[in-house]
Order: sequence, then C-alpha cells, then structure tokens
Amino acid sequence: MKRTKQTELIHDMNRGHKYKSANIPLYYSSTYHQQELGGPYEYDYARSGNPNRELLETKLAQLENGQFGYAFNSGIAAITAVFLTLQAGDHVILPDDVYGGTFRLTESILSRFNISFTTVNAEDINEIRKAIRPSTRLIYVETPSNPLFKITDIRQVAQLAKEYGITVAVDNTFMTPLGQNPLDLGADIVIHSATKFLGGHSDVIAGAVITNDKTIADALYLIQNGTGSGLSVYDSWTMTQHIKTLDVRFQQSVKNAKEVCRFLEQHPAIAYVYYPGNSTVHLQQAHNGGAVLGFRLKDEAYAQQFADKLTIPLVSLSLGGVETILSHPNTMSHASIPEDIREARGITFGLFRLSVGIENVEELIADLDYALKEGYDESVVKSATKQRSSG
Repeated sequence: MKRTKQTELIHDMNRGHKYKSANIPLYYSSTYHQQELGGPYEYDYARSGNPNRELLETKLAQLENGQFGYAFNSGIAAITAVFLTLQAGDHVILPDDVYGGTFRLTESILSRFNISFTTVNAEDINEIRKAIRPSTRLIYVETPSNPLFKITDIRQVAQLAKEYGITVAVDNTFMTPLGQNPLDLGADIVIHSATKFLGGHSDVIAGAVITNDKTIADALYLIQNGTGSGLSVYDSWTMTQHIKTLDVRFQQSVKNAKEVCRFLEQHPAIAYVYYPGNSTVHLQQAHNGGAVLGFRLKDEAYAQQFADKLTIPLVSLSLGGVETILSHPNTMSHASIPEDIREARGITFGLFRLSVGIENVEELIADLDYALKEGYDESVVKSATKQRSSG
C-alpha cells in the first residue's frame, strides 16, 4: 500500500532492517572501512555519502515527488549548486524581487564567471518570454516571492521553458512540499532552504535540491561532492528527526496565518497585506495559502517602535520556525540589495514579513494589536476598512 507523505515523514524502509531503533543511529564518522581493495563499497568518505544524509535525501525526494534529492549545508549553498550546473556564457532569468542572498550571489559572485542575469516581473509570462535569449539556460522562480509575495504561474513558465529547451528551477521554501509541488507542475528542479519549515526549530542551517532529471542529478552530486557543500552527518541526523513533525507544524502555522491575515486586513494601521491565500493563481497550484505573509505600515516611521512593543514574535532573519518570526526585509533579508533598487521594488522601511508560528493565535493577535495600536493616530486614520491584499 502506498503511504501518505505524513507517514513517510515519520517512518522509513530501513527501520527494522538496517537498524531496530525508533530513530536512525547517528553515524558520527568521517570515513568507512573498505573490505576489498578496489572492490565495491556503499560508503567511503562521509563527504561523498553517508547513511544519515542518504536517508534525509531520500525523504526530501519523496516529499517533492522526485527521484533524486540532495542536502546542502545551507539554502544558499543549494541555490549555488543549481547555478553551478550552468556554463560560462549562459543566461538566467530571475524574479525582480528575488531573495537578497540570491541577488548578492548572482550580482557579486557568479557574474564574475560570465554568467549573466536578467530580472523581470515574474507574475507576467510575457515579460519572461521577452527576456529569453539564445543563451538562456535557466528560469529561476520564487513563488510566492520573497518579500512581496508575487505569484508566478509555474505551469505557464514550465510550458514556455519547454518551447525553448530551458530548465526551470523553483524555490519552494515558503510553501514546503506539503503546500506545493513544483515538479508535478512541470518544473525541473525544486530548491528549499531547509533551515526554514523543513527544520522548523531554528537550530539547523540546511538546503535541499530535488529533481527527476538524471543529468541534472549527476551534475548536482558532482558539485555537492566536489565543493564539499553537502550537509554534515550530525545536521542530517537532526533534520531527519525534525522533519517527522513537519505536517503538524506546517498545518497549524497555516491555520494561524489565515486568522492573522484576517486581523491585519481589518486593522487601520495597516496599508497593505500580502497573503498568497488571496491569489487565485496561487490556489490553483498550491494546496493552501501557506504560513508566511507580508504587511506594510501606513506610517513607515513607526516601524522600529512597532517592533519594540511586540513580546511574542522573534524579530529576526529567517522563517518557518515553531515560533512566530517577524522580519524586516529592508534591513535584513534584502539589505544586500542597493537602497535605490530596494525602494524601487517596494522593499521600503514600513514593509514587514511575518512567518506565523504555532503559538496560541489569539494571544499572537492580541500582541500584534497592542503594538499596532500604539502606532497610529486615530485622528488621522478614520476608519478600519478592509485593506487590499496582493495576489
């Protein structure tokens, strides 16, 4: 009988065979004994492969309905590995509000190696089409995007890319494999910052890449092994334990996010709410609205005071933890992008990103309400009409 993802997260085929314990043992070793000189071996050196990383990579592939999974020592290492499958002279299309770390990687590092990049509004398939060149080899998608929650139609992009023989990679960090499966929609590669929801406890830095394409898989393994960017034995073991609770964590966060969204949409201190669950395109390709949303303060000068008055959210980088995390893209995730570009793209001082955790949602909303109430003048803000939400 085929098992659900919820069951596969918890159990694996090796239990009861290779080991009898509830959890896979930690193989804390850098090297392995070779019984026959020059003969076949399952593992030789932990950088090249080990039981703990192998099990995690198997689970990651299963979650995304893929055949090949690779675990890296950070999300940006996973993204780098995908770009390193390219050649000098190749061209890549990126969303115009791409994650700041990806922007820094492409603009300041990979551009040195004669790989060129064009940014477009990835919500518009015609802009993507116009950006295609004879040298275009990759269309890189974030959907929902970070931090403006733009939605890209993955099916449309995959169909377009197929016309030109272009690879499509999708960063699926915000939605997790339980919320969206890009490979099923036609993408060739799925990327995760596994630090976020997959790990879920803000204690492991990790990344993942999944594909069904054997050629891409071989290239990814060469990079993982050759650059030493694979996830460590201990972190692989830890991630395998954390991923067992992904379903219950993510579903509770999704439920809480819906309620927080409704609250923010009605709040007079909020100018705009960005929530994927309000997008028809998003809901046609995803199972739910996710657990991350954005909002913009009407009074951007109040941003610091608002953050100061909160007591529940962790004000920090990152997302996807069991705790609610409030991020300030202008000074955190997108600080590496030049100020004029940030401002032009709407990543202003009053913009916040909220990764909703699994706390009591009524207490979380009360905390947000208290901090927001201190930040608006009722003589200026007349009514609490529902605010617009992006899609």
